[in-house]
Amino acid sequence: MPWNPGTYHKFQNERFLPFEDVCSFLEVRDRLSVIDLGCGTGELTEMLADRLPGSIVLGVDSSPEMLEKAQKQVRPGLRFELGTIETVTGAWDVVFSHAAIHWVANHRELIPKLVGLVKPGGQLAVQLPSNQNHPAHLLIGEIAQEEPFQTALGGWLRVSPVLNLGEYAELLYQSVGNNFTVFEKVYPHILKDADAIADWTSGTTLVPYFERLPQALHEAFQERYRSRLRRMWPDTPVFYGFRRTIFVASKP
Repeated sequence: MPWNPGTYHKFQNERFLPFEDVCSFLEVRDRLSVIDLGCGTGELTEMLADRLPGSIVLGVDSSPEMLEKAQKQVRPGLRFELGTIETVTGAWDVVFSHAAIHWVANHRELIPKLVGLVKPGGQLAVQLPSNQNHPAHLLIGEIAQEEPFQTALGGWLRVSPVLNLGEYAELLYQSVGNNFTVFEKVYPHILKDADAIADWTSGTTLVPYFERLPQALHEAFQERYRSRLRRMWPDTPVFYGFRRTIFVASKP
């Protein structure tokens, strides 16, 4: 099941809110080399380029479907390439990532690697969802362990690689000393009803499960998930508090 830009952008405004928080830490200088890891459809990469005028900005994403949409943002100084976060190389003044590295395994290895991409005097700026313990997200794992889904998945269950704040702080300290900021913020989203939570997770958390489930079981999984969500949140509207981790580090 490929990434669906339309499904992902159904809550575009809510997903874009943390971008402002990350960008507030960026040091604007002339002629920066910038890479956006997991750029998706490129709207935020374009906004990043606007905030860093005169810079050369590259957006990288592993989804051809997302990058097809990103091509309309291409302009002098802004381009996009197909690739994975794990295999990116080079040296950059700004290594930026918005809502992407939570899909990459082993953050204890990943974070030093990302710091290693930053030039001396440059910055690493990252935002990642840390909402894996929200009841709506835990429910997906619970249903995946029920039949007929458990057999169809071969017992597979996605384990989030997201670390706690202290662990990210320790990793950054080992890489850049005390030149970093790490914090978690809860973004308050008011959704129409419980089904809107299912619509939200359909564009993100559910994707790897539907990649592995036979198409014939997608609807049954969704129906069971939506039914349980409605029992958990019977009233409307629904408060959906979404936790996100942000860290910014400057390389000496």
